[in-house]
Amino acid sequence: MIDRHLQRLLDAAVPFALPLRRTFRGVDIREGMLIEGSAGWGEFAPFDDYSPVAASRWLGSAIEAAFEGWPTPLRDTVEINAIIPALEPEQSEELAREAVARGCRTIKIKVGGSPDLDIARIALVRDVLDDAFGVGVGRIRIDANALWNLDEAIAMLERCTRYGLEYAEQPCASLDDLAVLRRETGVRIAVDEGIRLSEDPRSLRLTDIADIAIIKPATLGGVRASLELVAALGLPVVVSGAMDSSVGLGTGLALAGALPDLAFASGLGTGALLADDLTSDPVVPEGGALAVTRIEPNADSLERARARISDAAQWRDRLTAAWRAGATDRMRDALGIG
Repeated sequence: MIDRHLQRLLDAAVPFALPLRRTFRGVDIREGMLIEGSAGWGEFAPFDDYSPVAASRWLGSAIEAAFEGWPTPLRDTVEINAIIPALEPEQSEELAREAVARGCRTIKIKVGGSPDLDIARIALVRDVLDDAFGVGVGRIRIDANALWNLDEAIAMLERCTRYGLEYAEQPCASLDDLAVLRRETGVRIAVDEGIRLSEDPRSLRLTDIADIAIIKPATLGGVRASLELVAALGLPVVVSGAMDSSVGLGTGLALAGALPDLAFASGLGTGALLADDLTSDPVVPEGGALAVTRIEPNADSLERARARISDAAQWRDRLTAAWRAGATDRMRDALGIG
């Protein structure tokens, strides 16, 4: 038996599939669902390895976007970092040049493969940034997605010192290892997976472990839930996306726009990785920034993305499982069904 709240979501949900310009973390096609509500559109696109409980947070974010709307922003624009997947050095250099042409002074590089190859890619990106903005002006972040053990992380961060890292994102899976790594290397450490995959992110005590919290609002229940989490964590934050479509990036922009303090460039430049999008005007940085605004899908683009979906029933099943695993009173109230 499907309850009325779930049926309303299923009726409002449109599956989509978007091709990527290049493979990103083993993915060539980004799939998900858009949900249309009284406030606009929300995006439900949990990754394949997300459990129904974890996916329920993503659903809460989509419901907030579609039926509640977001807090009033405190700023009109947000500085953006570009992102470079784990590519060959020459391809990394090409993407870095595209990024600086869009005005991005901060570039995040995905690492965790061959150490020598990673160093070669970092060195090329540093050269591109220095040529564009002056020596040491541009900022480099690396993200290992928890692939290193402690010894590997120490060795890599020591090799990276000459390139002036802004921070290293989730070098190790263990929070205890991150604390040791921070003490041993002096490199600023950011936590991503340790937050968004936690059963209870608000219970985390990270001030002796990390310098920066990576906040991906779609994975954490939405903008308001993320604002509450930021207050509880007590760390500077970087707002980041989760391979969203341009429509989904609106959630990250809403959070970045609403935060009282935003000291770091936000990781919302992933629209540049998509070969097609849900809007006729894809969200990519101009002058190194994005406007804080809601993004609506274009009917033709959405229909094209809907036609690509390989298994619409699978996405209906995922939405149903997420609702049943973690629907809250707030989510029910937002749908406006008595």
